[in-house]
Amino acid sequence: MITLKEAQGQVDEWIKTIGVRYFNELTNLGILMEEVGELSRIMVRHYGEQSFKESDKGKDLSDEMADVLWVLLCLANQTGVDLTEAFERNMAKKTKRDAQRHKENDKL
Repeated sequence: MITLKEAQGQVDEWIKTIGVRYFNELTNLGILMEEVGELSRIMVRHYGEQSFKESDKGKDLSDEMADVLWVLLCLANQTGVDLTEAFERNMAKKTKRDAQRHKENDKL
């Protein structure tokens, strides 16, 4: 099992040895949006009402999710964000904020 910190390290090593350099932050933000769009396209066709087009065939949901994660890891590396620490803080925030919120939601 790999940790987020290890994943950030692997991406950084790959970029430095194979990828030549990081794209700039704004380029990677655009790439992230593209990858999220590709993930969305597969999700909408698999779980929603849209039918698959010929160009959608062979697309793998897990691969699309991994593409999103890859670019997010790049952005974290570029901006000095430790995703492990960020995730832990975010979980604590959500746990405190939403301790009763969802349990009391009549819509759920």
